[in-house]
Amino acid sequence: MAEKGDSSEEEPTIAEDVVVTKYKMAGDMANRVLREVLAAVMEGVKVVDLCEMGDRLILEETSKVYKKEKLKKGIAFPTCVSLNHCVCHFSPLLSDPPVLLSNGDLIKVELGVHVDGFIAVAGHTAIVGASKDNKVTGRKADVIQAAYLASEIAHRMVVPGGENMAVTDAIQKVAVAYHCNPVEGILSHQLRKNSYESDKTIILNPSEQQRREQKSYEFELHEAYAIDIIVSTGEGKSRQLDTRTTVYRKTEAVYSLKMKASRAFYSEINSKFTVMPFSLRACEDESKARMGVVECLNHRLVEPFNVLYEKDGEFIAQFKFTVLLMPNGPLRITSGPFDQEAISSAYSLEDPELKALLATSATRKHKKKKKKGKSGEGGEPKEATATTEHD
Repeated sequence: MAEKGDSSEEEPTIAEDVVVTKYKMAGDMANRVLREVLAAVMEGVKVVDLCEMGDRLILEETSKVYKKEKLKKGIAFPTCVSLNHCVCHFSPLLSDPPVLLSNGDLIKVELGVHVDGFIAVAGHTAIVGASKDNKVTGRKADVIQAAYLASEIAHRMVVPGGENMAVTDAIQKVAVAYHCNPVEGILSHQLRKNSYESDKTIILNPSEQQRREQKSYEFELHEAYAIDIIVSTGEGKSRQLDTRTTVYRKTEAVYSLKMKASRAFYSEINSKFTVMPFSLRACEDESKARMGVVECLNHRLVEPFNVLYEKDGEFIAQFKFTVLLMPNGPLRITSGPFDQEAISSAYSLEDPELKALLATSATRKHKKKKKKGKSGEGGEPKEATATTEHD
Protein backbone atom coordinates (compact mmCIF):
# COMPACT_ATOMS: atom_id res chain seq x y z
CA MET A 1 0.00 0.00 0.00
CA ALA A 2 1.17 3.48 -0.72
CA GLU A 3 2.66 5.36 2.16
CA LYS A 4 0.47 8.00 3.74
CA GLY A 5 1.40 11.51 2.81
CA ASP A 6 2.52 10.57 -0.71
CA SER A 7 -0.43 12.39 -2.28
CA SER A 8 1.41 15.70 -2.32
CA GLU A 9 4.23 14.19 -4.36
CA GLU A 10 3.99 13.01 -7.93
CA GLU A 11 3.94 9.23 -7.97
CA PRO A 12 6.93 7.68 -9.77
CA THR A 13 5.98 5.71 -12.89
CA ILE A 14 7.71 3.81 -15.67
CA ALA A 15 7.89 7.08 -17.62
CA GLU A 16 11.15 7.43 -15.65
CA ASP A 17 14.08 5.26 -16.76
CA VAL A 18 15.19 4.63 -13.18
CA VAL A 19 11.79 3.15 -12.34
CA VAL A 20 11.91 0.85 -15.37
CA THR A 21 15.38 -0.26 -14.30
CA LYS A 22 14.14 -1.19 -10.82
CA TYR A 23 11.12 -3.06 -12.19
CA LYS A 24 13.31 -4.99 -14.64
CA MET A 25 15.85 -5.73 -11.94
CA ALA A 26 13.11 -7.15 -9.70
CA GLY A 27 11.71 -9.08 -12.66
CA ASP A 28 15.06 -10.62 -13.55
CA MET A 29 15.53 -11.76 -9.97
CA ALA A 30 12.01 -13.19 -9.78
CA ASN A 31 12.64 -15.15 -12.98
CA ARG A 32 15.91 -16.60 -11.70
CA VAL A 33 14.41 -17.62 -8.37
CA LEU A 34 11.31 -19.10 -10.03
CA ARG A 35 13.47 -21.24 -12.31
CA GLU A 36 15.61 -22.47 -9.43
CA VAL A 37 12.56 -23.45 -7.40
CA LEU A 38 11.02 -25.24 -10.39
CA ALA A 39 14.31 -27.07 -11.00
CA ALA A 40 14.13 -28.43 -7.44
CA VAL A 41 10.64 -29.86 -7.96
CA MET A 42 10.73 -33.66 -7.80
CA GLU A 43 9.10 -36.57 -6.04
CA GLY A 44 9.68 -36.66 -2.29
CA VAL A 45 10.59 -32.97 -1.88
CA LYS A 46 8.85 -31.14 0.96
CA VAL A 47 6.70 -28.17 -0.05
CA VAL A 48 7.98 -26.15 2.90
CA ASP A 49 11.56 -26.67 1.69
CA LEU A 50 10.65 -25.21 -1.72
CA CYS A 51 8.99 -22.22 -0.05
CA GLU A 52 11.99 -21.67 2.22
CA MET A 53 14.30 -21.97 -0.77
CA GLY A 54 12.39 -19.39 -2.79
CA ASP A 55 12.34 -16.85 0.02
CA ARG A 56 16.01 -17.39 0.81
CA LEU A 57 17.01 -16.92 -2.82
CA ILE A 58 14.98 -13.71 -3.11
CA LEU A 59 16.77 -12.26 -0.10
CA GLU A 60 20.14 -13.37 -1.48
CA GLU A 61 19.41 -11.82 -4.87
CA THR A 62 18.16 -8.49 -3.53
CA SER A 63 21.08 -8.21 -1.09
CA LYS A 64 23.42 -7.90 -4.09
CA VAL A 65 21.90 -4.69 -5.48
CA TYR A 66 21.83 -1.08 -4.26
CA LYS A 67 24.19 -1.91 -1.42
CA LYS A 68 25.09 1.72 -0.74
CA GLU A 69 21.64 3.26 -1.12
CA LYS A 70 19.21 3.13 1.78
CA LEU A 71 16.23 1.74 -0.06
CA LYS A 72 14.00 -1.19 0.81
CA LYS A 73 14.14 -4.38 -1.25
CA GLY A 74 13.33 -8.03 -0.81
CA ILE A 75 10.28 -10.27 -0.79
CA ALA A 76 7.19 -8.71 -2.35
CA PHE A 77 5.22 -11.93 -1.98
CA PRO A 78 6.43 -15.02 -0.08
CA THR A 79 6.95 -18.19 -2.08
CA CYS A 80 3.81 -20.32 -2.26
CA VAL A 81 3.58 -23.84 -3.68
CA SER A 82 -0.04 -24.93 -4.14
CA LEU A 83 -0.85 -28.50 -5.20
CA ASN A 84 -3.56 -29.96 -7.42
CA HIS A 85 -6.99 -28.58 -6.34
CA CYS A 86 -5.44 -25.93 -4.06
CA VAL A 87 -6.01 -22.57 -5.76
CA CYS A 88 -3.39 -20.40 -4.08
CA HIS A 89 -1.43 -19.16 -1.04
CA PHE A 90 -0.20 -22.50 0.35
CA SER A 91 3.06 -21.68 2.14
CA PRO A 92 3.32 -24.01 5.16
CA LEU A 93 5.23 -23.40 8.35
CA LEU A 94 8.17 -25.50 9.52
CA SER A 95 6.00 -26.67 12.41
CA ASP A 96 3.19 -27.88 10.14
CA PRO A 97 2.90 -31.56 9.13
CA PRO A 98 5.14 -32.05 6.07
CA VAL A 99 3.56 -32.17 2.62
CA LEU A 100 5.66 -34.12 0.13
CA LEU A 101 5.49 -33.97 -3.66
CA SER A 102 4.46 -37.06 -5.61
CA ASN A 103 4.91 -37.84 -9.28
CA GLY A 104 1.95 -36.47 -11.22
CA ASP A 105 1.19 -33.66 -8.76
CA LEU A 106 0.19 -30.41 -10.43
CA ILE A 107 2.04 -27.62 -8.64
CA LYS A 108 1.79 -23.85 -8.83
CA VAL A 109 4.76 -21.77 -7.70
CA GLU A 110 4.09 -18.10 -6.96
CA LEU A 111 6.49 -15.45 -5.62
CA GLY A 112 7.29 -11.75 -5.76
CA VAL A 113 10.35 -9.49 -5.57
CA HIS A 114 10.58 -5.75 -5.06
CA VAL A 115 13.34 -3.19 -5.46
CA ASP A 116 12.60 0.14 -3.80
CA GLY A 117 8.91 -0.81 -3.66
CA PHE A 118 8.64 -1.61 -7.38
CA ILE A 119 7.08 -5.07 -7.52
CA ALA A 120 7.59 -7.96 -9.93
CA VAL A 121 5.48 -11.07 -9.37
CA ALA A 122 5.67 -14.42 -11.12
CA GLY A 123 3.62 -17.62 -11.06
CA HIS A 124 4.04 -20.86 -12.99
CA THR A 125 2.49 -24.33 -13.21
CA ALA A 126 4.34 -27.62 -13.59
CA ILE A 127 3.70 -31.34 -13.20
CA VAL A 128 6.06 -33.37 -11.01
CA GLY A 129 7.89 -35.86 -13.24
CA ALA A 130 6.57 -34.53 -16.56
CA SER A 131 8.83 -34.29 -19.63
CA LYS A 132 8.74 -34.57 -23.41
CA ASP A 133 8.99 -38.33 -22.95
CA ASN A 134 6.38 -38.39 -20.18
CA LYS A 135 3.76 -35.98 -21.46
CA VAL A 136 1.00 -34.41 -19.41
CA THR A 137 -2.39 -35.58 -20.71
CA GLY A 138 -6.04 -35.59 -19.66
CA ARG A 139 -7.57 -32.88 -17.52
CA LYS A 140 -4.21 -31.70 -16.20
CA ALA A 141 -3.09 -30.96 -19.75
CA ASP A 142 -6.40 -29.24 -20.54
CA VAL A 143 -6.21 -26.85 -17.61
CA ILE A 144 -2.51 -26.06 -18.07
CA GLN A 145 -2.99 -25.34 -21.77
CA ALA A 146 -6.05 -23.20 -21.07
CA ALA A 147 -4.30 -21.13 -18.41
CA TYR A 148 -1.14 -20.73 -20.48
CA LEU A 149 -2.94 -19.59 -23.63
CA ALA A 150 -5.16 -17.29 -21.56
CA SER A 151 -2.01 -15.68 -20.15
CA GLU A 152 -0.65 -15.21 -23.67
CA ILE A 153 -3.95 -13.63 -24.76
CA ALA A 154 -3.83 -11.30 -21.75
CA HIS A 155 -0.26 -10.33 -22.61
CA ARG A 156 -1.41 -9.20 -26.03
CA MET A 157 -4.57 -7.44 -24.82
CA VAL A 158 -3.18 -5.50 -21.86
CA VAL A 159 -1.98 -2.58 -23.97
CA PRO A 160 -2.73 1.16 -23.92
CA GLY A 161 -6.30 1.62 -25.12
CA GLY A 162 -7.26 -1.98 -24.31
CA GLU A 163 -10.23 -2.60 -22.01
CA ASN A 164 -10.27 -4.69 -18.84
CA MET A 165 -13.64 -6.38 -19.45
CA ALA A 166 -12.56 -7.40 -22.96
CA VAL A 167 -9.65 -9.26 -21.33
CA THR A 168 -12.06 -10.89 -18.86
CA ASP A 169 -14.28 -12.12 -21.70
CA ALA A 170 -11.38 -13.37 -23.80
CA ILE A 171 -9.93 -15.39 -20.92
CA GLN A 172 -13.37 -16.92 -20.37
CA LYS A 173 -13.51 -18.03 -24.02
CA VAL A 174 -10.09 -19.66 -23.86
CA ALA A 175 -10.95 -21.58 -20.70
CA VAL A 176 -14.28 -22.80 -22.08
CA ALA A 177 -12.54 -24.06 -25.23
CA TYR A 178 -10.63 -26.47 -22.99
CA HIS A 179 -13.76 -27.39 -20.98
CA CYS A 180 -12.44 -25.43 -18.00
CA ASN A 181 -13.40 -22.30 -16.06
CA PRO A 182 -11.37 -19.37 -14.73
CA VAL A 183 -11.53 -19.21 -10.93
CA GLU A 184 -14.31 -16.82 -9.99
CA GLY A 185 -13.31 -13.42 -8.66
CA ILE A 186 -9.54 -13.67 -9.12
CA LEU A 187 -8.17 -10.17 -9.69
CA SER A 188 -5.21 -8.85 -11.64
CA HIS A 189 -4.07 -5.45 -10.32
CA GLN A 190 -2.37 -2.35 -11.53
CA LEU A 191 0.90 -2.00 -9.62
CA ARG A 192 2.16 1.13 -7.95
CA LYS A 193 5.17 1.77 -5.75
CA ASN A 194 4.74 -0.17 -2.50
CA SER A 195 1.25 -1.22 -3.53
CA TYR A 196 -0.70 -4.09 -5.08
CA GLU A 197 -3.90 -2.14 -4.57
CA SER A 198 -5.56 -0.14 -7.35
CA ASP A 199 -9.00 0.67 -8.65
CA LYS A 200 -7.83 -0.73 -11.97
CA THR A 201 -8.33 -4.50 -11.98
CA ILE A 202 -9.12 -7.36 -14.34
CA ILE A 203 -11.56 -9.88 -12.87
CA LEU A 204 -11.84 -13.53 -13.85
CA ASN A 205 -15.16 -15.34 -14.31
CA PRO A 206 -17.24 -12.74 -12.43
CA SER A 207 -20.57 -13.62 -10.86
CA GLU A 208 -23.54 -11.49 -11.93
CA GLN A 209 -23.07 -9.26 -8.91
CA GLN A 210 -19.30 -8.99 -9.42
CA ARG A 211 -19.84 -8.04 -13.07
CA ARG A 212 -22.26 -5.28 -12.04
CA GLU A 213 -19.80 -3.95 -9.48
CA GLN A 214 -16.69 -4.23 -11.65
CA LYS A 215 -15.67 -0.89 -13.16
CA SER A 216 -14.74 -0.74 -16.84
CA TYR A 217 -11.67 1.21 -17.87
CA GLU A 218 -8.90 1.40 -20.44
CA PHE A 219 -5.26 0.56 -19.84
CA GLU A 220 -2.94 3.53 -20.16
CA LEU A 221 0.62 4.17 -21.20
CA HIS A 222 3.23 3.92 -18.40
CA GLU A 223 1.09 1.66 -16.18
CA ALA A 224 2.33 -1.61 -14.67
CA TYR A 225 0.16 -4.67 -14.05
CA ALA A 226 0.36 -7.98 -12.20
CA ILE A 227 -1.63 -10.36 -14.41
CA ASP A 228 -2.90 -13.44 -12.55
CA ILE A 229 -4.51 -16.19 -14.63
CA ILE A 230 -5.94 -19.07 -12.58
CA VAL A 231 -8.05 -21.73 -14.31
CA SER A 232 -9.92 -24.78 -12.94
CA THR A 233 -11.09 -28.05 -14.43
CA GLY A 234 -14.16 -27.61 -12.20
CA GLU A 235 -16.72 -24.87 -11.74
CA GLY A 236 -14.13 -22.30 -10.75
CA LYS A 237 -15.59 -21.83 -7.27
CA SER A 238 -12.99 -21.49 -4.51
CA ARG A 239 -13.47 -21.97 -0.79
CA GLN A 240 -11.49 -22.16 2.45
CA LEU A 241 -10.94 -25.48 4.17
CA ASP A 242 -9.11 -26.04 7.44
CA THR A 243 -5.61 -25.22 6.17
CA ARG A 244 -3.83 -22.65 8.30
CA THR A 245 -3.38 -19.19 6.79
CA THR A 246 0.30 -18.23 6.93
CA VAL A 247 0.58 -15.26 4.54
CA TYR A 248 -0.50 -11.81 5.71
CA ARG A 249 -0.04 -8.14 4.94
CA LYS A 250 -0.02 -5.23 7.37
CA THR A 251 -2.90 -2.77 6.95
CA GLU A 252 -3.12 0.90 7.88
CA ALA A 253 -5.59 0.24 10.69
CA VAL A 254 -4.71 1.43 14.20
CA TYR A 255 -5.43 -0.42 17.46
CA SER A 256 -3.82 -0.64 20.89
CA LEU A 257 -2.95 -4.33 21.26
CA LYS A 258 -3.46 -5.91 24.67
CA MET A 259 -1.32 -9.06 24.54
CA LYS A 260 2.47 -8.90 24.85
CA ALA A 261 2.91 -11.53 22.11
CA SER A 262 0.69 -9.50 19.78
CA ARG A 263 2.63 -6.29 20.40
CA ALA A 264 5.95 -8.04 19.81
CA PHE A 265 4.63 -9.62 16.60
CA TYR A 266 3.24 -6.34 15.28
CA SER A 267 6.47 -4.49 16.09
CA GLU A 268 8.46 -7.10 14.18
CA ILE A 269 6.31 -7.05 11.03
CA ASN A 270 6.15 -3.26 11.08
CA SER A 271 9.92 -2.95 10.96
CA LYS A 272 10.76 -6.08 8.96
CA PHE A 273 8.09 -6.31 6.27
CA THR A 274 6.46 -2.85 6.25
CA VAL A 275 3.76 -2.88 3.51
CA MET A 276 4.67 -6.11 1.69
CA PRO A 277 2.95 -9.48 2.26
CA PHE A 278 4.93 -11.85 4.47
CA SER A 279 4.89 -15.41 5.76
CA LEU A 280 4.73 -16.22 9.47
CA ARG A 281 7.61 -18.56 8.67
CA ALA A 282 9.84 -15.49 8.22
CA CYS A 283 9.25 -14.23 11.76
CA GLU A 284 11.93 -14.60 14.41
CA ASP A 285 9.87 -17.08 16.47
CA GLU A 286 7.29 -18.99 14.45
CA SER A 287 5.30 -20.21 17.47
CA LYS A 288 5.06 -16.71 18.98
CA ALA A 289 4.07 -15.32 15.59
CA ARG A 290 1.21 -17.83 15.42
CA MET A 291 -0.04 -16.50 18.75
CA GLY A 292 0.56 -12.83 18.04
CA VAL A 293 -1.18 -12.76 14.68
CA VAL A 294 -4.56 -13.73 16.17
CA GLU A 295 -5.24 -10.45 17.97
CA CYS A 296 -3.82 -8.46 15.06
CA LEU A 297 -6.17 -10.27 12.69
CA ASN A 298 -9.18 -9.82 14.96
CA HIS A 299 -8.63 -6.05 14.92
CA ARG A 300 -7.76 -5.89 11.20
CA LEU A 301 -4.17 -4.80 11.72
CA VAL A 302 -3.23 -7.50 9.21
CA GLU A 303 -5.01 -8.81 6.13
CA PRO A 304 -4.95 -12.59 5.49
CA PHE A 305 -4.18 -14.31 2.18
CA ASN A 306 -6.30 -17.37 2.85
CA VAL A 307 -5.49 -20.76 1.35
CA LEU A 308 -8.28 -21.51 -1.14
CA TYR A 309 -9.41 -24.77 -2.73
CA GLU A 310 -11.58 -26.09 -5.53
CA LYS A 311 -13.48 -29.38 -5.13
CA ASP A 312 -11.27 -32.37 -4.40
CA GLY A 313 -10.39 -34.17 -7.62
CA GLU A 314 -10.26 -31.01 -9.73
CA PHE A 315 -7.05 -29.35 -10.93
CA ILE A 316 -5.98 -25.70 -10.88
CA ALA A 317 -3.36 -24.10 -13.13
CA GLN A 318 -1.85 -20.64 -12.73
CA PHE A 319 0.33 -18.37 -14.85
CA LYS A 320 1.18 -15.00 -13.34
CA PHE A 321 3.36 -12.27 -14.77
CA THR A 322 4.23 -8.58 -14.55
CA VAL A 323 3.93 -6.31 -17.57
CA LEU A 324 4.97 -2.69 -18.13
CA LEU A 325 3.02 -0.65 -20.70
CA MET A 326 5.87 1.05 -22.55
CA PRO A 327 5.70 3.42 -25.57
CA ASN A 328 7.02 0.72 -27.94
CA GLY A 329 4.76 -2.05 -26.64
CA PRO A 330 4.06 -4.09 -23.50
CA LEU A 331 7.22 -5.26 -21.74
CA ARG A 332 6.67 -8.53 -19.88
CA ILE A 333 9.34 -8.72 -17.21
CA THR A 334 8.48 -12.10 -15.62
CA SER A 335 7.81 -15.53 -17.10
CA GLY A 336 8.50 -19.19 -16.43
CA PRO A 337 10.01 -21.98 -18.58
CA PHE A 338 6.92 -23.36 -20.35
CA ASP A 339 7.52 -26.56 -22.36
CA GLN A 340 4.73 -26.94 -24.92
CA GLU A 341 6.04 -30.33 -26.06
CA ALA A 342 5.33 -31.81 -22.62
CA ILE A 343 1.62 -30.86 -22.78
CA SER A 344 -0.90 -32.85 -24.85
CA SER A 345 -4.51 -31.69 -24.56
CA ALA A 346 -7.41 -33.29 -26.40
CA TYR A 347 -8.88 -29.83 -27.04
CA SER A 348 -7.78 -26.77 -28.98
CA LEU A 349 -8.69 -23.12 -29.33
CA GLU A 350 -10.89 -22.61 -32.41
CA ASP A 351 -12.04 -19.00 -31.99
CA PRO A 352 -10.69 -17.25 -35.14
CA GLU A 353 -10.15 -13.85 -33.49
CA LEU A 354 -8.26 -15.30 -30.53
CA LYS A 355 -6.19 -17.57 -32.80
CA ALA A 356 -5.28 -14.57 -34.93
CA LEU A 357 -4.29 -12.63 -31.83
CA LEU A 358 -2.09 -15.49 -30.58
CA ALA A 359 -0.40 -15.61 -33.98
CA THR A 360 0.87 -12.07 -33.51
CA SER A 361 4.21 -11.41 -31.86
CA ALA A 362 4.12 -10.62 -28.16
CA THR A 363 7.57 -9.05 -28.21
CA ARG A 364 7.99 -5.29 -28.14
CA LYS A 365 8.69 -3.24 -31.24
CA HIS A 366 12.38 -2.50 -31.28
CA LYS A 367 14.03 0.69 -32.38
CA LYS A 368 15.57 0.91 -35.86
CA LYS A 369 19.07 0.34 -34.58
CA LYS A 370 18.06 -3.22 -33.69
CA LYS A 371 17.64 -4.02 -37.41
CA LYS A 372 21.40 -4.10 -37.84
CA GLY A 373 21.45 -7.63 -36.45
CA LYS A 374 20.83 -10.64 -38.66
CA SER A 375 17.87 -11.90 -36.66
CA GLY A 376 16.70 -9.52 -33.97
CA GLU A 377 14.04 -10.24 -31.40
CA GLY A 378 10.49 -9.54 -32.40
CA GLY A 379 10.88 -11.19 -35.81
CA GLU A 380 8.41 -13.70 -37.21
CA PRO A 381 5.40 -14.37 -34.97
CA LYS A 382 5.48 -17.70 -33.20
CA GLU A 383 2.75 -20.29 -33.53
CA ALA A 384 -0.19 -19.87 -31.20
CA THR A 385 0.84 -22.69 -28.87
CA ALA A 386 4.57 -22.05 -28.84
CA THR A 387 6.47 -20.67 -25.89
CA THR A 388 6.79 -16.90 -26.32
CA GLU A 389 10.08 -15.12 -25.81
CA HIS A 390 9.89 -12.13 -23.48
CA ASP A 391 12.26 -9.23 -23.12
